[in-house]
Formats: sequence, structure tokens, C-alpha cells
Amino acid sequence: MSGLHLSKSKNVHFFGIGGIGVSGLARAFAAQGKIVSGQDLVASPVTDALIGEGIKVSIGQSVNAIPKQADLVVYSSALLERNPVFSKKLKELTVPTLSYSDALGLFSEGKYTVAVAGTHGKTTTTAMIAHILSHAGLKPTVIVGSLFKNSQSNFLAGESEYFVVEADDYRRQFLSLEPKILVITNIGKDHLDYYKDLADIQSAFAKLAAKVPKTGYIVANLSDPIVRAAISGARARVVDYRGFMKKKIELPVPGAHNQENAACALTAAHVLGVSSKKALKALAGFLGTWRRFDFRGKTKRGALVYDDYAHNPDKVRAAIAGFREAHPKHRLVVVFQPHLYSRTKTLLPEFSESFDDADEVIVVPIFAARELPDKKISSKILAERIQKHIKDSKLRAPLVSYSPDVKRLAQNLRKRISKGDVVVTMGAGDIYRIVDTLLS
Repeated sequence: MSGLHLSKSKNVHFFGIGGIGVSGLARAFAAQGKIVSGQDLVASPVTDALIGEGIKVSIGQSVNAIPKQADLVVYSSALLERNPVFSKKLKELTVPTLSYSDALGLFSEGKYTVAVAGTHGKTTTTAMIAHILSHAGLKPTVIVGSLFKNSQSNFLAGESEYFVVEADDYRRQFLSLEPKILVITNIGKDHLDYYKDLADIQSAFAKLAAKVPKTGYIVANLSDPIVRAAISGARARVVDYRGFMKKKIELPVPGAHNQENAACALTAAHVLGVSSKKALKALAGFLGTWRRFDFRGKTKRGALVYDDYAHNPDKVRAAIAGFREAHPKHRLVVVFQPHLYSRTKTLLPEFSESFDDADEVIVVPIFAARELPDKKISSKILAERIQKHIKDSKLRAPLVSYSPDVKRLAQNLRKRISKGDVVVTMGAGDIYRIVDTLLS
């Protein structure tokens, strides 16, 4: 891939180390005995945890802060998109540099890689597979795009050849992997700031499926024409996960989408020789992951507060359905923070139809992440489109509003929510930060 051998790298520095993927790889390198350090633009619970684990983290973004003894620099591609000047400086370094996806690909070399890809559900499915394999004694190494609730880490150090990893389709980053088992949860529209259309997204999944060897496996839903077309040219054996959806799967987490995620995990475990009985027993004790149907507590007035990472229309729709299933008699209030101007604009029609099962929707300003502001789209526009959809569909709910001041919203919401209400902070940005205010 790059001519580099990670075994020769002893001192690794990470830019964007607070990112959920990058931090997992940093932990993996630290577990191998490498000296790991890093930088991020802002402090977060992830950077705080890394510091607590003995990893040196500084806040900022400067090539001058790279330790002199560093023999490899790993960077998040998102940083390069935000800052062309920094990107130029990074390319001028004499020390070897790798993108996160390329470094992850190198880390996986020589391992029996189980890659989990999909537009939504991949984080939970990855965690479920890890949970099953761990309970079955297969001792996998795992990198997941969230935090396991039992360990509060996104990395699990294993002792076997098995490597379970969440495969990110953004910018075709998952093509750095060489999976022996590929799990595809689904394929839908997302990342349209990069992909041209759904066909372009399919082509990326097709290339990944083509990398699975003839002796490998692809776990997928063959009744889905979009998925079926993407894997039609693959050499690997295809196993339809719908066979496990016929079984009664007891899960602590609700929702039809989680039943489907569990079926994917059970199928992957079956391919690896884990008995259904043992796998089902493991899933019955699955605690879930951080920011996925994450119960955060109860307010003084008795309202239940959850946090969820859902950030594209399919995820939002599925998450709200899960909350509605778990709390059918409660009033469901969703505080939604759109993630990225490009995603909000390109998927505006789909977003407007994703909140029907809520009782109240409050939309807050867009979390820009790696993007510059776009005057053609805003959260106010999204709220108006949701309202129009409700009116056109003659729905009684939800109530919809736009709130430009997140801090004031949290304070006002805390005063009016009470027993019988379920409040969900939702989005891939920093909306979870208001939970402490709601619970205070």
C-alpha cells in the first residue's frame, strides 16, 4: 500500500486523535507497545480518556508539535479538507505520513478481517459481532465507531487472528481493507458531498465486495435489490442474514433495525463456527454502545433522557421507531442537530419525512464539522420543510420548531419536560453536551 511496515514504527503521532475512528487506532497502536501521541482541535470525553490511559494529547493543530522522535504520522482526512494550508505542511514533512484509512489497512494486514459496512447499523452490528466472538472465546481485536458501554473504549485488544472492524464508506475509505468476511447491513444515500448518486455508492460497495476472496464470505440481505446488484460480481460465498431473522432474538435494545443488526451479527458468528445457542445467549446480554439508544438518566421532574447518534434520514427514522417501540405511551421529544451542510441539503426531502413518529421535533443549528457554511441551507429551512411535510400529509404530530440558541433551549426544555416525556438528543455532532443541563 505504501511500502511501510508498521512493525518498524515505534513512535506514532496522530492528528485528529479525538475522532472516534482515529482514537481507536491510536489505542490499538498503544496496545502493541508503540509510543503514541496526538493532537485534536478541541478537547472531548475521548481525548480526556486517552490522556487517562497515558497517551499524550495536545489541543491544537500544528506540525511543530510533532515529537522529534516520531517515525510515523497518521492523520484524519477530515483535517485536510478543512485546512489546505495545514495539508500542504503535512505533505512537506520528512517523516512518513499515512491517512487513517491507509494506516487501518496496514494494521489489518495478516489478520482475519471481519469488516462491517453499510449506510446505517454498522456500529451496532460491529459491536454485536465483537460481543458474540468475545463470549465464544475467540478473543478478537476490535475497532468500533463508538464506545463499548462496559469498557467505555472503542478498542478491544484480542489475542487471536480475528480482527473485527467498522468499515467506513466515506470517500471509499473502506477499500484499504482486505476482508475475509464482509458484512453489508444495507446501502442507501449518504455522503452525497462526495458520491455522485446512489449508483456511485453502489460501485464503492461493489469494489469492496470484489476484494473478498473466493474462500471468504459476504453477509447481506439478498432481498434488497440495491445490495444484490452491488455484490453480483463478487467471488466470495454469499450468506443471506434473513435466515437468522426467523429466530427469536432477545435484545436489551429495541427496534426492528436492531433485530436486523443482530441477524447480521449472528450470521457472521455462524460463519466463524459459533453455535446459534451460544451467540443468542451472548446477544441477550449486549449492553449497546455509546450514543446508540443511550439512556443518560432521569430529570428531577421525571422525564427520561436519551442520546442517539442518528444523523441521516434512514438512521433517524429507525431510531425514532425504536424509541417509540420502547416507550409507546410517552411523549417523544426529539432535539435534532443536523450534521453537515452538504448532507442536510442533498437529503432535505428525505429528512423532512423522517420525524413522523415523534411528538415534538426541535431542530438546532447545523454542526458544520469539516465544512464551511452554506447559505443555501440551514436548520430553519429543514424545520420548515418538516412542517410542510406534516401539513401536506395531514399528520397530527409532530410539533416542529427551530431553536437557534442551544444553551437557552436546554434550560427552557429542562423546565417544561416532566414525567411521561422522553427526550432524545440526536445527531453526530456535539448535541449530546446539553444532556448534563437537562439532568442538572
